[in-house]
Amino acid sequence: MDGADIPAQRVSRVTGLGAATALVALATLVSCTTGSDEGTPPQQGKASPSSPGAVQLPPLHSGFDYQIGGAYPPPSGVRIVTRDRSDSPAPGVYNICYVNAFQAQPDESKAWPADLLLRNAHGKVVMDRDWNEALLDLRTPARRTRVAARVNRWIDACADKGFDAVEPDNYDSYTRSGHLLTANDATAFITLLSTHAHARGLAIGQKNTSELAGLRSRTKLDFAVTEECGQYDECGTYAKAFDDRVVDIEYTDSGLRRALASYGGRLSIVRRDVQVSTPGSAEYVRRTR
Repeated sequence: MDGADIPAQRVSRVTGLGAATALVALATLVSCTTGSDEGTPPQQGKASPSSPGAVQLPPLHSGFDYQIGGAYPPPSGVRIVTRDRSDSPAPGVYNICYVNAFQAQPDESKAWPADLLLRNAHGKVVMDRDWNEALLDLRTPARRTRVAARVNRWIDACADKGFDAVEPDNYDSYTRSGHLLTANDATAFITLLSTHAHARGLAIGQKNTSELAGLRSRTKLDFAVTEECGQYDECGTYAKAFDDRVVDIEYTDSGLRRALASYGGRLSIVRRDVQVSTPGSAEYVRRTR
């Protein structure tokens, strides 16, 4: 869900796959495949082996803020910021551009060609009921290419605005598809986006979906953006897969404590309110300890 596309502040997607879901996803994949201070310039990240040398990765273990509910000046000490694709990058920090890549915004469904919306055996559009978003049909190479062509235009806009990286959301939408989509469909699609992002000089992050983190060399993803990896005890999975290049958003005090206790010296961690609201609103929460 894109912050720019809803009338109120965007409610962040909070995910955490249960063990059963993760096992189903892994089984599906196996069967389908072979094989510092504000304003301080971000440190030069070492390019991942799978991406062009020009791609700059997010700095390790740095102050982070998640601003997809609306842009505001980064707090002191922040060196990494995520903002919605409708916003502009924050000056002097590493900027990640949020894009809803696997599902259609509620008010954008009609803008998508009807045959690119995933439909069940009865011809009904498959919905993510929590967010009232239609899933996109990624079941064939031809459809994945067509969907990617549209999403890549958003990635182009992120690059043109001066963002450093892109965060394609809903990588895990196949787990909500009623088994119509597979993990293989998701990884094939994200690889198309990775190739395009790298060609535009952008790093690209894996959003959640811990069960696919081990496929980094295949998908060419550069870092991870996680929601509640502390709460769901998944931080270690992402840290191992992405060499500690992980930014994590926790939505509860208990999740923040757990993330900091185990990975506070290694990952970029922030506590935000679920609405990811802006300062001055009653819901606004941002803490790093």
